[in-house]
Amino acid sequence: MIHIGQKIRKIVETKGIRASWLAQQLCCERRNIYHIYSRSTIDTELLLRLSEVLDYDFFADISSDFQSHKTSENAPVRKI
Repeated sequence: MIHIGQKIRKIVETKGIRASWLAQQLCCERRNIYHIYSRSTIDTELLLRLSEVLDYDFFADISSDFQSHKTSENAPVRKI
């Protein structure tokens, strides 16, 4: 499965964005950005805000990862 925090960090670094700028856009402190980078899961509302601010569709990556995981293992979908 995708580690969403690492994916977010990669996109931020690729775009040459500083953590302080991202924190300002999200109305939070810079240290919260580093906390986001360490998370393997994330709230969908926050992920939507990050997608908008960074102009990147993280949901597409998650969906693609899900589809490839589902087809490669031919495993049933986990019930919650």
